[in-house]
Amino acid sequence: MNLKDEIKKLKKEKNALILAHNYQLPEVQEIADFVGDSLELARTAQKSQAKIIVLCGVRFMAESAKILSPEKKVLLPRKEAGCPMADMVNASQLREFKEKHPGAVVVSYVNTSAEVKAESDLCCTSSNALKILTRLEAEKIIFVPDQNLASYCQRFVKKQIIPWDGYCYVHTRFSAQEVKKAKEKIPEAVLIVHPECTPEVIDLADYVLSTGQMVKFCREAREKKFLIGTEEGLIYRLKKENPDKKFFSAGTAKVCANMKLTRLQDVYLSLLEEKHPIELPSEVIFRAKKALEQMARYV
Repeated sequence: MNLKDEIKKLKKEKNALILAHNYQLPEVQEIADFVGDSLELARTAQKSQAKIIVLCGVRFMAESAKILSPEKKVLLPRKEAGCPMADMVNASQLREFKEKHPGAVVVSYVNTSAEVKAESDLCCTSSNALKILTRLEAEKIIFVPDQNLASYCQRFVKKQIIPWDGYCYVHTRFSAQEVKKAKEKIPEAVLIVHPECTPEVIDLADYVLSTGQMVKFCREAREKKFLIGTEEGLIYRLKKENPDKKFFSAGTAKVCANMKLTRLQDVYLSLLEEKHPIELPSEVIFRAKKALEQMARYV
């Protein structure tokens, strides 16, 4: 059985759309109808006429797609594919934190559960967080869950940002020492890192960009060599889309184990049996959607 052919056949029969995050395995990126960052995937699902969305990523991404497209069946091929950073904060913890900081506006990174989004005033992405925090009419802002993205934004914002004590275990594994060595080895390369990296690594970067911004920047840049400080799955996409340029990890390649759980077999079975549908309470969908839609006011 040729899995790719079977997936294409099932996709057509069931009016399904396959979406894959930038960090997915090459074989999964290749079978996807669209590859992008988490919010791009949710918005692509929302615009699609497909009845079934197969989201190859982690749970919070599939939940975001369900929030924006509650009428569609959203499938997560590997139900155990979660995000350790998103799991660092839950709704009850956030409610307690809000009580300790009365009057603070709550901004949640899209890398959070649906329940946390529902407890938030608005959401942000790594590409628009700084713009939102700058334009937000509030002097105190609770930011969950990534302390490094909060710290990066605090460099440019005079308001008080109160960070949650969370982090991405993949991006924080880039050390300043190994990034320096990578830069010394290829001094002509442009060093681009994700804002989820530690402040010490961010200090070394030529540019601090989200994955979506990295794709755009590398496509348009005149430079030919790039050191990339994010999960190694993006490098596959960058090489594929820019065959005339060279891309290297800014140190040893960093892998998100959860992102790499999904295989072609999982995509096939998810489509065949419509396995692992995302189900959320209507009240959570309503409140979380409101927080997601609030982003548009500031970007």
